[in-house]
Amino acid sequence: MRKMVSGPIRDKSRTKAKLIRAIGKIIKTRGFQQLKVTYVAKTAGVDKKLIYEYFGSVENLVNEYLRKQDYGSSAQQIDFSKTDFLDSGKEYSKTLIANMLEALSKNKELRQIIIWELSESNEMLRKLSDHREELGMILFNKVMLPYFKENEKKYRAILAILISSAYYLSLHAESNGSLFAGLDIRQNDDRQAINDAVNDIIDMAYEKYK
Repeated sequence: MRKMVSGPIRDKSRTKAKLIRAIGKIIKTRGFQQLKVTYVAKTAGVDKKLIYEYFGSVENLVNEYLRKQDYGSSAQQIDFSKTDFLDSGKEYSKTLIANMLEALSKNKELRQIIIWELSESNEMLRKLSDHREELGMILFNKVMLPYFKENEKKYRAILAILISSAYYLSLHAESNGSLFAGLDIRQNDDRQAINDAVNDIIDMAYEKYK
């Protein structure tokens, strides 16, 4: 019979989850400027002292929220000793961009984080961006670098273009709702057309730069 966790441990876990959810709610509905300790505690329905007790500061709480939301952190979950990249990361590259487009299209909180990164110089956001880049480079160096060798910088450039395009297309569609090159990324068939084009570009890169 499974033993149920109860008492202070469960209460702490629930309270931390409530506080993290409160950060997302505030970002979606009120904006980054309202990420103040008093307002976060009020939104979560808890005593603000618990923010300091469980996270140390509201900045640490926001940072934990950002890490949970960040799509780039998925690379941290890869066990390279158990995962075979027989195609040197080609299909993973395609899946990464497709998942990014899907997440940005459906997750307002994630879009708001990207807008926040672009609009404000912030040490916490810089650390998040650096962490994302570090994880990406670990994956690239282990999986893709041995394939591309002297052409590795060319494939890095292609990934940079594809990832930044995913950012812009998603933010553009949600900001003013207008089409881009006749496509609406919010529509499944148009998003699939973009995914197909991304796949073609990646296929061509793996063929040309091998």
